[in-house]
Order: sequence, then structure tokens, then C-alpha cells
Amino acid sequence: MGRRGGAAHAACPRRRPVVPEPEADFLASIPRPLIEPLRPAFATTYHSAAQLERLKQATLDILETVGVRFQSGKALGLLAEHGVRIDRGAQTARFPPEIVLAAMARAPRRFTLGARDASCDIAVGDGNTYCTTDGCGVEIIDFATRQRRASTKADLADVTRIQDYLSSIAFWWPTLSAGDCGEAAQLHELDAGWNNTVKHLQGMVNGEREARYAVEMATVIAGGPEELRRRPVMSDLIGTISPLVIDKDGIEAALVFAAAGVPVTFVTMPTLGTTAPATKAGAYAVGSAELVAATVLLQLEHPGAPVLHSIMQSWADPRSGNFVSFPQDGRCRALGTELAHHWGVPAESATCGTDSPLPGTWQAGVEEALDLVQAAQEGSELLPSIGLVNVYTLFYPEHIILGDDIYHRARHAIMDIDVGDEALALEAIAEVGPGGHFLGHKHTRRHMRAAVKPAITHQPGPDGAFRDPVEVAREKAEWIWREYRPEPLEADKAAALAKILAAADAELRG
Repeated sequence: MGRRGGAAHAACPRRRPVVPEPEADFLASIPRPLIEPLRPAFATTYHSAAQLERLKQATLDILETVGVRFQSGKALGLLAEHGVRIDRGAQTARFPPEIVLAAMARAPRRFTLGARDASCDIAVGDGNTYCTTDGCGVEIIDFATRQRRASTKADLADVTRIQDYLSSIAFWWPTLSAGDCGEAAQLHELDAGWNNTVKHLQGMVNGEREARYAVEMATVIAGGPEELRRRPVMSDLIGTISPLVIDKDGIEAALVFAAAGVPVTFVTMPTLGTTAPATKAGAYAVGSAELVAATVLLQLEHPGAPVLHSIMQSWADPRSGNFVSFPQDGRCRALGTELAHHWGVPAESATCGTDSPLPGTWQAGVEEALDLVQAAQEGSELLPSIGLVNVYTLFYPEHIILGDDIYHRARHAIMDIDVGDEALALEAIAEVGPGGHFLGHKHTRRHMRAAVKPAITHQPGPDGAFRDPVEVAREKAEWIWREYRPEPLEADKAAALAKILAAADAELRG
């Protein structure tokens, strides 16, 4: 993860790619890709109500008796005003259960994430799962030279155009860091986002000053503060620190965003045996306490502020201490989603990605596929899913295309099946009869094209054999990078963002 139903708003028309002749006429007939969220025809519950309630009670116990450290004097002062018990010396807040429960009841279960193109708005809580990429990688395999190097803002712009094109990606994450932009890098990442996609942006902005600049930028894109509040064109991902610490920059940014109506996803990353107990339930209890403590503060100060919860449980290899995302026993990945829903807030599942150092490996396929299929059934509202290898640090152009293919396999796996008269084909079966052949039947002519959706693994080569899917994926990624451009940001808005960034660069360097 790096730094980290009902009617769907899925009709996000993509702008037709600019393509060279002779392909132009052919491609002009291809429908523009639409956002295609995960629409489960059925749901799976992995944990019982009794288990979730036990974890909720454990969270309340931790908050009341152990407390959470807030490294922000401002946050401690606000909590004290609302009756939370504060130890200023230890920077610790202990929460009476009645305050926690009352505050959490104010958090909304449904809200809108706006986009530059309103047809790409996301209705959080509509029963669908909307996906994005991994983030926030620090290295890229260069599109042109195929050399591995540190990522830049220009790289993020390139990858953002691929995000905009892919129907698996419903909202933007900074897949790569703008490593060449200094202290204001998080703001430059937003600028690269708004200039290269029409979809919703979820930034990773920390710090009160940085958050104020981000809100100013979002206000420009939205068309004013009230429109930003009504259709927030950005949200923000803010991490806590396990165990049981809320850092100054994160929570003070969250307060700025909540005041402006910008949704916040709080994410925690408890690592079993190091920053959390070595048991899964204990790790989730610690992570839950962090998320709830941060949410309570926002609800006390700004009742109804939209918040999502995300728990990314990880492991420490007992032999080396190395970070491990995908051990053989990866149980409880769905627990974060179900626990968020048990608290009454939407979830942004912390799943997918891969520890594999390379794309196209058995490991990369297994780790992304298993997580995507499970996440598709668990009912999470938002889902980081594809894009990076090497434990969320490295971008290969072909890997995001391979991930897109896995995503659509998972999407189809959970869709309903039509058993109407036309689909059952009883008339055609009777007409063909035993030992017959369906190829020439009119029913086959009506349905044959839709019967098989070729995967990236089934692209024929000149010799008739299927091509290497990694090679196909690389070519597709390079084609999108070379040819596709989304609708540009209005010139006046782009200029306004540049002016804000210049001010931010000057202040944050000082």
C-alpha cells in the first residue's frame, strides 16, 4: 500500500485515444472504456457478528484503559474540550466508551466522491467496490529505456494517463512518488493527477500547511468551497503509527480536510510481532483502536465528516525481521472491512499488491488474484489493487496491465449468470438435437461474440500460438503511454494550480 448493490456511477466515458493510421478507423469503432466496478451478485461474510463485537469491545477497552498517543498539542486540546481524559506529559488520550460510541454514530455510512468528470463520481456505499492502484512507489522501469530508476513527477503523469484509460481503475492514487519535487512533493502529485485524469483523486497529503494548499487546489478544481463540500473532488489517505500513535502531521491534516468536507481514509499497518501483538486478533484490536481514536476526534470537531477505515495487517519474518505482506496463512484480510462496517463506517480494503520482485511471475499472479477475488466478495467500498511489485515500491508498465486482466477475471467471477429463456437456449437445443452442431445456428450467431472474452493470455501470434502475456501487456502499456491523452484540465484551472504550487514550494522550502 506504500504511504499510505445499488445504482453505480459506472458510466465514465473515456476520451478516444489518438492513434496513428491505419488503426484509427478500426479503433474508432471500439467503445471507449468505462469504469467497471466490482458488482458482486452475492456476498461472503468471513467473520461472525460475535467475533466482530468482541473486537469492538476490545477496541473500547484499549481506548479507555491504555489510550492512544496524539503527538499534536492541538488535537489533545480539542479532545480535552470534549471530555476525553488527557495526560499532557505522556501525550495520551483515554476515551470513555460513551464518547466513542456517540462520536462514531455521527460518521456517515454513505457519501459521494466527486471527479473532474461528474460521470466518474463514486457513490460510496452503493454496494459496489471501486478500485485504484497500489501506491506510493519510489522506482520505475522507464517506458523508453527499460532502465530502473527513481520515480519523478513526469513518471507519475505518465502512469496517471494509464490509470485514466483502464476500466479497472475507478479513482486515482499516486502510484509513484514525485521524488524530484522536494518538500511539496505530495502537492505536485495532486497536480500530476488533476492534469492527467478525469477521475476522483485520493491524495496522500500530510501536514497542516500542506493540507491547506491541497484544499485550495481542490477548491479550484471543484469550482468553489460549497461545491467541494457537495462533491469533494479529492479525498486523502492518512496513516496512523502502530502501536497506538497518531502523529502530528497526519491528524492536523485530517482536521483541515474534515473542516473543508474532504473525506479522509485512516489507514493503519500493524505488523505482527513488532508493532503489534503476534496474534491476528491482537493486531486488529490495536489497529482498530488507532482508527477509531482518529475518527472520534474528527466527529467531535466536525460531526458528519466522511471517514473510511483501512487496516493493512502485515508480518515480520521471524528469521530476519523483513516485511512480509503475503505469507501462506494470510487469514483476516477481510476482517478490516467487516470491522469497519461493524463500526458503521465504509471500508477501504488493504489488499492486493505483491511481494514479487518481478511482474509475470507465479508469485505475482497468485498474490494479486487471491486477494482480488476475496475482496470482490467482502463488500469493501474502495480497494487499492494493482500496479506495483517488490512490496509496493517498483512500477513495471506491463505489471499494471497484467493486474487489469486479473481484476477483470475477478470481476466476472462474481457476476450473476442469466438463466432467462434466451440464455437457456432450449429452442436452439431442440432444433440442433443430439449429435448436432451449434456453430451454424442463428442463436449462436447472436451470442458467439460475447461468449468468449479473450484474456491477455489468449492473444494469437503470427504462428497461431498464443503470445507471451507479459510481452502483450508491455506493448499495451506502451501504446497507452504513447498514444492516449485524457481530456485536458481547463487552462485557467491548470494555471491556478501552478500558482498555488509555486507558493507552496516557496513556503515549504523555508
